[in-house]
Amino acid sequence: MEISFKGKRILVTGAGQGIGRGIAVELWRAGANIVALSRTRSHLETLQSEYPSIDIVDVDVADWDKTREVVESLGHFDALVNNAAIAICEPFLKCTASEFDKTFDVNVKAALNISQIIARKMVDNKTHGAIVNISSQASKGALKDHIIYSASKAALDALTRSMALELGPYGIRVNSVNPTVIMTEMAKVGWSDPVRANEMLSKIPLGRFGEVSEVVNAVVFLLSERASMINGVELPIDGGFLAT
Repeated sequence: MEISFKGKRILVTGAGQGIGRGIAVELWRAGANIVALSRTRSHLETLQSEYPSIDIVDVDVADWDKTREVVESLGHFDALVNNAAIAICEPFLKCTASEFDKTFDVNVKAALNISQIIARKMVDNKTHGAIVNISSQASKGALKDHIIYSASKAALDALTRSMALELGPYGIRVNSVNPTVIMTEMAKVGWSDPVRANEMLSKIPLGRFGEVSEVVNAVVFLLSERASMINGVELPIDGGFLAT
């Protein structure tokens, strides 16, 4: 199934590495004009050195006003991927207000902020666009020491549903994907402990963690016209974790 985004302009946040980078590159390969946004300039420069036609912009999405200023200046987009996120993993009895605020600023408020700007321009330009939010299986099932992260992703799912309801009449589709552990370079380090890894793997019927490409492929499909009647879904990419 060939999917083309030729002539489409797409913003991908958190695009400096990991899943976001993979999404940006695959959409670029499908013909899209990509703007890759990240907090870390060096990651973006590495991406651009390999793919010079990808435009890059660095901003800390936790800064509401600065992000609004930067994203407003970028112009009109046909699609958006809200991938930027942080994970602060602490036990319930130890998590703090500052950790909560920091997580929600990035994982929820930034998605709201950026989506408002992009969607408003889609509406003004009568663009039947698409938005995909990168959520997590942690929004649906309890994971030890993930309480703030899980709450933020559950909020992102709720945001997805409300956006789908309110933007649908304008022809703008909004969906989320909810991956399990995905084997980014960072995850390979974080899940290298066999005891920790095996505990999670025992709950995944397919018996393995996901690959970046498996999230990327789902996002590309949801952004495309092949998914033209899919709106407001939260798609697990979890090997069956949530089915058990």
